[in-house]
Formats: sequence, C-alpha cells, structure tokens
Amino acid sequence: MSMALFVMIIRKMVQNKWLLGSLFMGILISVALVSSMPIYSEAVLSRMLVKDLEQLQTNSGQYPGTHYSNVMVTKETPEQINNKYDRIDDYVRTTGASSFGLPVRELVGSFQSMSLRMKRADDPNPLSDDNQQWVTIKSYEGLEEHVTLKDGRLPSKVPVDGVYEVLLTENGLSHYKTVLDKVFVIEDKKAAANVQLKPVGVIRKTEDDDPYFRYGNLSDMNSAFLMPFETGERLLLREGQLPLSAAGWYVVMDYTKMELQTVEPFVTAHESMKAEIMKSFALYQMGSETRALNTISVYLERAEQLRTLMWALNVPILLMLAFYMFMVSNLIAGRQKNEIAVLRSRGASRWQVIGAYMTEGLLLCGVAFGLGPLLGAVLTEMLGASNGFLAFVQRVGLPVRITEEAYRFAAIAAAACLVIVIIPIVLATRVSIVNHKQQSARLTGSPLWHKMFLDVMTLGLAIYGLYTFRKRQADLQALGLSAKDLAIDPLQFIVPALFIMGAGLLLLRLYPWILKGIYWIGKKWWPPSLYATLIQVGRSSSQYQFLMIFLIMTIATGVFSASAARTINSNMEDRIRYGNGADMVLSVNWVNDAPPPEGPGGPPGGAPATPPAQIHYMEPAFEPFRELPGVEHAAKVFTKKNAGFYANEVSGTATLIGIDTDEFGMTTWFRDGLLDYTLNDYLNLIAPDTSSVLISRTLAEQKEIQPGDTIWIGWQEVSQQPFKVYGVIDYFPTFNPNPPLGSVNVSDKAADNAPMLIVGHLPRIQVQLALEPYDVWLKLGEDVSTSEVYEGIEEGGLSVSRIVNTREDLVQAKNDPFLLALNGVLTLGFVLAILVSFVGFLLYWVLSLRGRTLQNGILRAIGLSVRNLIAMLAVEQLLTSGMAVLLGVLVGNLTSKLYVPNFQIAFNPSSLVPPFMVKFETADYIRIYILVGLMLLIGLGILAYMLSRLRVHQALKLGED
Repeated sequence: MSMALFVMIIRKMVQNKWLLGSLFMGILISVALVSSMPIYSEAVLSRMLVKDLEQLQTNSGQYPGTHYSNVMVTKETPEQINNKYDRIDDYVRTTGASSFGLPVRELVGSFQSMSLRMKRADDPNPLSDDNQQWVTIKSYEGLEEHVTLKDGRLPSKVPVDGVYEVLLTENGLSHYKTVLDKVFVIEDKKAAANVQLKPVGVIRKTEDDDPYFRYGNLSDMNSAFLMPFETGERLLLREGQLPLSAAGWYVVMDYTKMELQTVEPFVTAHESMKAEIMKSFALYQMGSETRALNTISVYLERAEQLRTLMWALNVPILLMLAFYMFMVSNLIAGRQKNEIAVLRSRGASRWQVIGAYMTEGLLLCGVAFGLGPLLGAVLTEMLGASNGFLAFVQRVGLPVRITEEAYRFAAIAAAACLVIVIIPIVLATRVSIVNHKQQSARLTGSPLWHKMFLDVMTLGLAIYGLYTFRKRQADLQALGLSAKDLAIDPLQFIVPALFIMGAGLLLLRLYPWILKGIYWIGKKWWPPSLYATLIQVGRSSSQYQFLMIFLIMTIATGVFSASAARTINSNMEDRIRYGNGADMVLSVNWVNDAPPPEGPGGPPGGAPATPPAQIHYMEPAFEPFRELPGVEHAAKVFTKKNAGFYANEVSGTATLIGIDTDEFGMTTWFRDGLLDYTLNDYLNLIAPDTSSVLISRTLAEQKEIQPGDTIWIGWQEVSQQPFKVYGVIDYFPTFNPNPPLGSVNVSDKAADNAPMLIVGHLPRIQVQLALEPYDVWLKLGEDVSTSEVYEGIEEGGLSVSRIVNTREDLVQAKNDPFLLALNGVLTLGFVLAILVSFVGFLLYWVLSLRGRTLQNGILRAIGLSVRNLIAMLAVEQLLTSGMAVLLGVLVGNLTSKLYVPNFQIAFNPSSLVPPFMVKFETADYIRIYILVGLMLLIGLGILAYMLSRLRVHQALKLGED
C-alpha cells in the first residue's frame, strides 16, 4: 500500500472521527472483555489455591509446599550406590527442585542407616538380648541451622579419639535411657566395622512453624542418633562402614507464590522426579510425596469450569457488543455508500474498496489488541471487588497478571471484530450508483429479522431449553442423583439471552400496531406537536428498531442479571443459615461415665473394654451461654440420629430433634414461605402439650401417619414412649427432606428413602427417654463480632468441643471463585451494556437530528418555539426510548421468573434446601433505573442543546443548497 493511499485513509478516518471513535470503543471493550477471562480465571484461582493450601497447613499442621523423594537401597555395593546417588543428587539440585516453578526455601538431603544392634561401650558383657539396643543413624543436611541446643554441644564432624559424636532429641534421650557423653558401640554383622557413637547434645526446634521439619515436629528423629550430614555421607555412603538403608531429598518451596500457571509444571515436576529416580533405582522401594498434590491437582479442572462459566455469562454482552459494532459499521457504510458507489462507478474494484476499509479496521483492531488486555486487567480488578450485583467491597486485591493466553484471546476477539465491522462494507460494495439512488428514494422495508422470523425461532429455542432444564432438575432432585460439583452447563446462561432477544424482537413486531392504536385513540385531541411526533414515529418505526432492541436487551439483561445475582447470593446464604440453624452452634462437653478411649496398646491385660449398657451424663450449666457477650437469645437443641419409631403398625428410623419451643423460635433462622403457616405458628401449636410432636411430610407420606395418631419413640437401650402427632411440616431448621446422593436406583422411582424427622419437647424427651448432650444455638446481635463470643467462651472457661460459625461460612462462600465470577461478570456485563447503549443511543439521535436539520428549521420558521421542538423530541423519546425501557423491564422480569431457577442446577441438587426461590430487590431496580435514567437525561440534554443552537436561516439555506 502506497503512502499516499495510507494518508488518504487516515484523513478519511479523521473526518469520521466520532463514528470511528464509537466503533473503536465497541472493539476495545469486546477485546478487553474476552482477554479478561483468562486473566480473571488465573487471578481468582491463584488466590483460592493459596488460601486452600493455607487451610491445609492449618488443618494438618504440616507445611504443604514440600516434595520428598527417597530410595531404599539394600542389595548393591557402595560403589554402585555412590554412582547412582551422585547422578540423582545432581539432578535434584540442578533441575528437579527448580522445575516445580516455585522459590526453593530449603533443599535437605538425608541418609538413614539400617536398624543396627548396639550396647554401651562400658558394658563388659557380650552383646545379648539383655543389653542390646536398636539404633538408626540419621543425617540431615543443614539440621544445625534449624535447632537449638537444650543441653550439651554440637557434635564434631570428624571422629574424636575414634568416637563419632551425635545429637539426640529430648524424646530420643529418654528412648535410649542414657545421658550425654555416654559412649555406645555398634556390634552388628551388617556393619563393616564396630563404630563407636557418643551423644553430646540434646536439641529442640528453634521455631515451631519451621517447614524444614517434614512432619512439623521431631517425630522422625526421636528414635535415632543424629550424625552431622558430612559425617553421615562419608560413613554411610562413601566408605560404607555402616549399611545405608535409605537416601532422601526434601524440597521446601514457598507455596504462597503459587499461581494457576505453576500448577501444571508443579504436577509435572513431581512425576519427572519419580521417573528420574526410577531409572536408577527401579528394582528397589522408592517413595515420593508431594503434600499439596491432591489440593492443587483439581485446579486444572476448576480452571476449565470457571472459564466455561465466564464464557457462558459473557455471551449476552458479547452478542450485544457484536450487534453494536455491526450497527455502527452499518452507519458508517450507510453514510459512505454514496462515496463507495462513486468509486465503483469510476473503475475501482470491489476488493480495492474493501481493502481500504479493511486497513481502517486493521488499524482499529490492532490498537484494541494492544490496549485490550491492559483494560482487561482493570476489569479483572473490578470483578474481584464485586460482592453482589452492582455492589462492591474492599477486598484483598487479586494477583492480576497479563498472560500470554490473554493476548491469544485478545487476538481472536480482535479478528472476530474485524470480520463483524467489514461485513456492512462488503455488502455496500455490491451496490452500484444507480441502485444506491433508488434505495435512497424508497422507504425502508421490514427489518431482516422480521422477514426471517428470527424472533419466533429464538423464542422456540429458549422455551425448549426451559423445558429441558426443568425436566433435568426434577430428575436430579427426585432421584437423589449426583451432579458434578458446580457442573456448569453453558446453555443455561445462553438460553435466557435468546429469550430476551426473541421476546424483544416479537414486541417490536407488535410495536407499530401499538403506535397506530395510540394515534387513533386521540387523533381528534392531540396538539400539533404531538400529532407530528406520532406521524414521524409511526411512519419511520423501523428506523428506531436498532435503538429500541438495544435498550430492550440492555434493560432486560440488567433486570435478569440483578435477579440472578440476588437469587444466587440469597439462596446461598439461605442454604448456609438453614443448614446451620443459628448464628453460632456450640457442641458442649458433658461429664459422663463412658470409659476412656483405648491407647495404642489396648486395655491392660489385652481384654477388650466393655462399655456400660447406657452412658450417664451430667448436664452443664446453661446460663453462662446466655450471658456470653453479644448473645441475644440461646436455645438447647437435642438431635438424635436414627431414633426408632412405631405407629399404625409400621416402624422405622428418623431424626429426633428436641427443643424448648419459645427459646428455639427466638434463636433459629427460618425463611418465610417454606410452610403453610409460619414456623412460630407450628411451635405455638405444640407448646401447650409436652407430649405433642411435629413430623416431616416425608414421614407422614411414607408411613401414612396423620395428625392425631400416636407415635412411639425411642432408641437403642432406651425404651419407646408414646407421643401425639400434632402437625406435619415440610421443612425445619437443619432438616433436609431430599433423598441423599446416590441413594435411589434410577429404575426405582418409588423408593421410600427420603429422610424423616420428628420434633418434640426437650424436657419431655429428657425425662421420659434419656438425658443426653445437646447443642447450644446462639443468636447474635447485628453489630456483634463473633470474636467477642470466642473471647467470652475462653474467659468463662466453657468446655466447647466444636463451634459452627455461620458468619464465617458465609464469608468463605462469598469468596468462592465461581460466586465471585458470577457476581462480577453480571455486574460488569450490565455496566458495559449501559455504556454501549448510551453511546449507541447518543450516536443515533445526534445523526438523526443532523439528518432532520431542514425539517426542524422549517418547523421553527412556521412558528414553533424551541420549547415546542424540545417537547416534540421528549415525546419522541418517550415513544421510543421510554417504551423500550418499559418493554425491557417486562421482558427482564419474565425472563427472571422463567430462567433464574435454572441456576440451581449449578449446585448439588440434594443440598438445595430450602428450595431455590427467585428474588427481586427494590434496591437493584433503583440502581438500574438510576443508570438508565441518567443515560436518557444526559442524552436528552445534549439533543436539547443541539436544538437550541439551531439557526433557522442556516437550515433553510441548507435546503436551498
């Protein structure tokens, strides 16, 4: 391409800077949105991976960022072992440790001898079973830097008077029943020489959480003599004076630097280390342990799931952006059709014209490709801060990093944008100058989507998708089948977008008839300005449809996004609160006469301990729990799994819950609408009669028990007692009536396997059945920190074995990467849709007003004031943009009611208790209406300003020209 042609293209782009700027914005947002997907996936999963590893360390007490390989050698000569060891040691230190992709904090070589017989050197008797001891010699590289001497001194690295000096732990000193500076001699036929050993120091860990120690403690050193590493290498490996049993390499890495991109190299490095060692020690026992492997290996699969979710959630906004870019490109082509037709009539080939516009597109897409991933990183920060729809919180920043994959995604998105923007140009080059003039003189016909019945087709697909999802969900829940954890089906997110588009297009098909109805209703009374506006909109309704479908899709997507995010967040919170039952649940230790647990050696004499027929408990004081700081209400809740019952000649097992009705009702959390009446109504029903119980509907239906029946309840070692059934309930705090996962045979849908529940009075249960431990449920004040409760428990000396903290569970759930992505993408998608719609809205009206300059000038010349013109414009906005907003709200609400319940299939069906419920919040609507209202007001203000600047003589002069 010559420089002259390039300059001409640049000048043409400058002349159309506003249109091209709008087009570039759409391309840039599209590229940024697509490139943000891998950036976000890596950032959020990297943060979650480190959190999971931290949790693993907390739970196990062992450092997760480690790899340990060892080989057991027993049958080769020292020379053979030396050669193989040197090769593996060189590999581990130069390649193996660094291949994990993490900073190496420690690389610890180790040696271990076989178990050898020894005795005290000052014992004159020959070695026998009476005076022998078994010892293992161990050497650890760098041990001296991580331990502190509790007694004695560090050993010499060379023999002192022919005696090798060693270290012991405190337990080791007790194990060998010795004191420091006592000399031992090894007398074992497996050893090449009788080696003398002398403990000279007792060690302990310098730091409690030092990851140098493989098990987090000194347990692997407690029954060994610890020899300096250099001495052990010489004695066990090089010289072979003592038989070598094992050699190992322990790599400690900084797991806090682990990111998603290092997961695959980490797993590969583990396998490579095993394979490399197997080459030399294939015939011998080999061990290899990477503690974090199980935790991190699932992240490759989670990354794919999250990426699928991101794509699926972004489909509606990507479709809208494609629509926007096509519209703007079509506007550009429409404004330049005359120029294109002239070029074609003067001999320019189609491909020459397309090539010039292709250059424009390449320039725009090239710049977007360079800037898109940078903007994508900014969008990722926004995603990480989302805590709900259009709600942001201060959260620790994500480890955002622009990856090679982000640029690969950006390149694909830029190429797709180039194709979209060039299509209208290709179509425009097919039109000759004569065809162009003919089309300009004719009214625009029906839109292509109406001719192709695209609205009917998309609605049909959406309704079929709805039917499929409803059927699948019913099967999963009724049969207790197991869906994969957060199994995301992309179609469940795409189908709502199809419904929104189809419903919007169908309403636009009906819109001209609505306009005609409005016109005929008041044609005798409309003022001239309104009459002219109705004529203008009615005759040119197809011109507004690009704008209207834009607004309908934007508002409907916003309403649907708000409802989806609110519903998923609320149902997640409801599920946790319902499953826990209260703000905090404490399991209290009760004094009892149960025998103590057996030690490793079993009971004395080898006879098995016989538990008493029934354990007797002493109930602790309950008042201290009421008085804990921040506690508003406290309740005793007794739960007995598999309690036996008998009624109407049928028997079975059910969960028995014992409560004090008044305290329980004030303490527990329960969602309204789950029962025919409120939970407190049911509690009040049984409150007067302590022998009354409530039963679950599953129990009533499976065993055909009705209110008024007598039911006998008891359990092993506790005789059954009669109770009276007062009511049937579908749900109760902590009770899940769904069949457990995998409990139903698919071919046997009628199996009576659903869990059953009986709720009774705790005092009656304690008196008539048995006094057994119950949990303490606490309801906290709104502004109370749970840390205050923990401090109160500690200060009060309350014996609590387990605490369920609902608030902590909620925070942990909200930090789940899938929920973060859902909230972030729905929010980001709506904000971008509003932005794009605003630009498209403004662009359309500015071009429309410029095209109607002569008409507006004539109206001003015949006497209409600027105020009347602005009023006409406002009515026109109301009939187009306002109507589109109204239709968008209707479509969005309908879409939410139909399709938001499909989101529950992303969760474990058996855990969906209480049932999924679509939620709308007034605050969400207010946010949406504020954003849309600002968009319309700003746009109207700009248009009013343009009208006020209109000069009549300029407009009329334009008409003469």
